[in-house]
Amino acid sequence: MKKVYFASDFHLGVDARLSSREREQQIVRWLEQIRPDAAAIYLAGDVFDFWFEYRTVVPKGYLRLLGKLAELRDTGIPIYFFTGNHDMWMFRYFEEEMGIPTYRRPIERDILGKSFLIGHGDGLGPGDHGYKFIKRVFANPTCQWFFERLHPNFGIRLANFWSGKSRGATRPDGGRFLGAENEWLISYANRKLSQKHFDFFIFGHRHLPIDYTLNNGVSRYINLGDWLHYNSYAVFDGTRLEIQFFENENGTVFGKRETAEQKA
Repeated sequence: MKKVYFASDFHLGVDARLSSREREQQIVRWLEQIRPDAAAIYLAGDVFDFWFEYRTVVPKGYLRLLGKLAELRDTGIPIYFFTGNHDMWMFRYFEEEMGIPTYRRPIERDILGKSFLIGHGDGLGPGDHGYKFIKRVFANPTCQWFFERLHPNFGIRLANFWSGKSRGATRPDGGRFLGAENEWLISYANRKLSQKHFDFFIFGHRHLPIDYTLNNGVSRYINLGDWLHYNSYAVFDGTRLEIQFFENENGTVFGKRETAEQKA
């Protein structure tokens, strides 16, 4: 049976529990493992700790991952890429070189008979006004034009510095589930549910594997976690959607509440 896979927050380019190179090799092993039954793969942002596409230059490295993604696309597996807050300056490189569409906002998808809202998750929900302002600045074409005028040796070094600053503020809670009332993406998902039904909300950005049943008792918010700490991803087979862990026997899912459908 074919399955749909979701992953985010690889943050390649920065060392963590493993070095960036070791983590890239691990991700390539995961992609090779899921290849036989993958109907589609969604990469929900912050694949890179920093990315900026100059007109004729892209960041150095990541050849193993890029080669594997190109190989999977050549075999006909659809791959969908979402920009995150660390790789928002990705433009058309993936689409032109590998046929991988790039999305900047959450998208609605019907997948194997279920309705999904999928995105990175940055800038959604209440609060975080400082980041939302900075994001508008970074997304401004004029600001991007001025940054492109910087030589890559300086521009990429500067951006890597600020990327590290942003990443350092990502987990102020120490990796704890804060409860539904304090999780901004849960608030966002519940608000969207009041406007339109979705079976699943799939996001990254939070760096915590979360599976939470929303206010209607049926729909679920899934946060994909990250590969800095958890090696977590989600898989959907048309009936069940669950968070799994690659080469990590101690992975933990936070906020877990079984729905009536899951209990059955």
